Amino acid sequence: MKKKTEKNEVVPLNEATKAIRSIARRAALLHICYARGIVDELGEEKGMKLISRVIKDYGKRIGEKVKEEVVMKGLEVIPENFNKNDSYAFADFPALHDRIETVEVGGVTKFRSYGCTFAKVWREYGEERLGRLYCYMDPAKYMAYNPYYKLAHSKTAPEGNDFCELEIKPTTEKEREDFFAEDRDWFYIDT
Repeated sequence: MKKKTEKNEVVPLNEATKAIRSIARRAALLHICYARGIVDELGEEKGMKLISRVIKDYGKRIGEKVKEEVVMKGLEVIPENFNKNDSYAFADFPALHDRIETVEVGGVTKFRSYGCTFAKVWREYGEERLGRLYCYMDPAKYMAYNPYYKLAHSKTAPEGNDFCELEIKPTTEKEREDFFAEDRDWFYIDT
């Protein structure tokens, strides 16, 4: 006989964090396995083009869903409302990182994350370069949400930095054209 679950059952934070990090490790490993398989099968140039297209699609699906939820709440589709959705499927989980902070650098608000679970896995397997491709979903999700903004990395742990550093920036017309066009390089947008 199944035990009746309490309606207000609470999972201790350390257990929830451990579970999230375990799932993140698997997702990070899955990403590099797919990326490695694609590059090995198609070669560097064709493989990178396919991965670029797939990561863009992944980010766009996230951004479009967030936009849909923000609009359904009657909110304006602006960066300040990006995280004002209740969808657990598209939330950014602080538990994926050892620590997250918001800092002001030269009058610009930046977000820093230390100890990214994904980056740790990629480093463990020596696949930082292929792992880093996953991070391009950040500008993709923002541009799909509102094409006039991107969430860009100025530093990343997979590229040897002590933390990832991101900021919300306006996009250029060229960036928007390249992002929404088929088969154009758009990775340069994340700088």
